[in-house]
Amino acid sequence: MLKWFVVVVIVVLVSGLIQPGLARRLRLGYLPGDVAIRVRGRSYRFPFATTLLLSLLAWLLLRAL
Repeated sequence: MLKWFVVVVIVVLVSGLIQPGLARRLRLGYLPGDVAIRVRGRSYRFPFATTLLLSLLAWLLLRAL
């Protein structure tokens, strides 16, 4: 159980570190279906399509293992 916890923590840490650079290169968050709303000078992003795409890719990857 402790091994799985350590693995999950490491995966979350690494993905959190590489996510901003990867998102800039792949233009994640700007797919059709992602919603951007500007209210009082602030912009809010709701990446619905990006979330579905990344979930599908993770599911396929885990299914292949």
